[in-house]
Amino acid sequence: MSFFKATKVNFAFFCLLFINFTNLIGTTLHPAISFISHEKVVMVGDTVDLQCAIQYPKDYPVIWAKIDHQDPRNFLFISKNAGLSIPDNRYSIRHDDASYTYTLQLSKIRETDSGTYQCQVITGTTSRVTAEVNVTVRVPPTIIDNSTRVVTTSEGATIELECYATGHPKPMISWRRENNEILPTGSAVYFGNILSIHNITKEDRGTYYCIANNSVGTEAKRNVGVRVVFSPQISAPIDTYRQAFGYTVELECISEGYPAVDVYWLKDHYRLNDASNVEISTVKTTSEVISSTLRIGSLKPEDLGNYVCQATNKHGSASKTIRVEESPTPVYSHAYLPLASSSANIKVSFILAVLLALIARENYQHSSPSTISQTIDDYYRYNSKLLLLFQFPDENTSSIRPVGESRHCQYDLLERSLRQLLGENHQESD
Repeated sequence: MSFFKATKVNFAFFCLLFINFTNLIGTTLHPAISFISHEKVVMVGDTVDLQCAIQYPKDYPVIWAKIDHQDPRNFLFISKNAGLSIPDNRYSIRHDDASYTYTLQLSKIRETDSGTYQCQVITGTTSRVTAEVNVTVRVPPTIIDNSTRVVTTSEGATIELECYATGHPKPMISWRRENNEILPTGSAVYFGNILSIHNITKEDRGTYYCIANNSVGTEAKRNVGVRVVFSPQISAPIDTYRQAFGYTVELECISEGYPAVDVYWLKDHYRLNDASNVEISTVKTTSEVISSTLRIGSLKPEDLGNYVCQATNKHGSASKTIRVEESPTPVYSHAYLPLASSSANIKVSFILAVLLALIARENYQHSSPSTISQTIDDYYRYNSKLLLLFQFPDENTSSIRPVGESRHCQYDLLERSLRQLLGENHQESD
């Protein structure tokens, strides 16, 4: 009996001791953050979850905040326990009672959401337990407005083209020229924010591309124009033209300069204008290159002699003398024929030439050979833009130019045959 009584006393003693021990543990173990999310790398528009798990949380407040170590005043108080403290519906907070985990969710991520997020357990007025997670927002590059857009300079000067961009990671800046031409640095591409061009020449003028790339989204590109001021320069494809009286002759000169040149024609020191037998046309192929054509509709003796193509701008002038002489026989010379960009288009051009002949034969059987010649001349004249591609070819034209040249003889023979045929028909009709 005494044994059982002693056992009850001992059991009660141990129960009391255990209760006191657990109370002692509860009062001596402090809260700790057992888990915090690893760094998050996200894109604009994404949603991110930041988790913070607490050990021995008891009744201590748990806070999420965005902090700035460089400027502690830049502090954003987001949540306390399971409640939000910020009026922004992009934020939400979840609490799991079983694991004492507080999950902060941020949706529709913006570039400004990058930074350090801190989980805090407030243990006293001046003490707290903290853990941090960094959120990095990847942002495509954007070229900023203080970058160069246009530079106008003189030959021999030194210029600097500047280009800066925002984005995360920090974008890399590279430079290229239009059509992948070689840069003044001697390479096809240059890396760096500032491209320096020393002792610049007019060959350095044109369009340069600033390209910003950080492997996020699409690269950013800006066109930078380089304009080099220079006095006019002039040339002529043919120095001397020969033609029979009554036939058409076209004189051409090519001029370039910056600012844009003013082109006009002179004969016997008098400036020529459009008249009944003379027509002047000008085509601007670029902002600096101009092709000017003087067309004499029906050559007369008084039209023979020297013609001067004059080009001027505020930096100077240049001229080219072109001579017109009499030819005993008509000269049919179309130096440039409409170009074809494929074998199919070459066939189309050939068919058009045949159709032209049929139309001329149908409509001008009772006309003079000079009228027939005029009809064919007009066909080429109204396709002058195509002809200019031969003189100032772009990348595509350059690749097909040999094809067009190889067909030139065929077209020329066709034209001569057509003229002969139409002329014979005219004589027969007489």
